[in-house]
Amino acid sequence: SSKNRQRWEFAVVSGKAKVGLAEAVYAPENVLGAALVVAIVGEASGFDAGRCAQNMMLAAWGEGVASCPNGVRDADTAEAICGGEVRAILSFGYPARTRDPASRTAEEWSAQANRKPLADLVRDLE
Repeated sequence: SSKNRQRWEFAVVSGKAKVGLAEAVYAPENVLGAALVVAIVGEASGFDAGRCAQNMMLAAWGEGVASCPNGVRDADTAEAICGGEVRAILSFGYPARTRDPASRTAEEWSAQANRKPLADLVRDLE
């Protein structure tokens, strides 16, 4: 985190709290179907919370665990459940089917995900 302030806590959400939190996100099934739900709570900047979430998701993927960030639809409910301002809600679990990144080229994965070509996103400045 910026200046190593670590202005966050991690709320592991389960049981009734998980059901309630599911109603506070845009895609409740992501939370309800997750093996693990973690909310990043506190005063961390959006940038720091994003970096933290991304690192958690990358570390999980390295262990074969899939993840999904969840958009918060009802911030007040999420805050009441998690005990503070919710910066991010992450769902973790094992994929329903095995992923094989080498089964397609980067271009094929991007096309399937409906991503813009890299050439449309990168500008060369000299």
